[in-house]
Amino acid sequence: MALVTAAVVVLDCAEPEKLAHFYRQLLEGEESDANANLVEIRAADGVRIAFRRDVNATPPSWPRPENSLQAHLVLLVEDLDEAERRVVGLGGRPIETKDPAGPYEERGYADPAGHSFTLRLVPTAAPKQG
Repeated sequence: MALVTAAVVVLDCAEPEKLAHFYRQLLEGEESDANANLVEIRAADGVRIAFRRDVNATPPSWPRPENSLQAHLVLLVEDLDEAERRVVGLGGRPIETKDPAGPYEERGYADPAGHSFTLRLVPTAAPKQG
């Protein structure tokens, strides 16, 4: 039997209900737990994210160097343009506008509370030739 049965990423924010709504809509998930200071959602693929109330929470300033990255989510998508439209429509904003230097096609964003995340294109596996 596994000692740890699940993991939950928890983001601090001033308004957990609003931030949970943003991610619930983006990830097409559902609320799985809630109380006065915490809202947890479960995405369609089973990933769990919670949002904890911290009235003194300040968003990271990434990519500016005066504040650390703190936490960073990478969301895998099949269509970057469609996912970007959804993010912006839900209140997120682009923060990384230059072409990525790494091996992935990806774009950086901030959620409505200022936490950064990346939309990364799922690589398609080409069929083997001959």
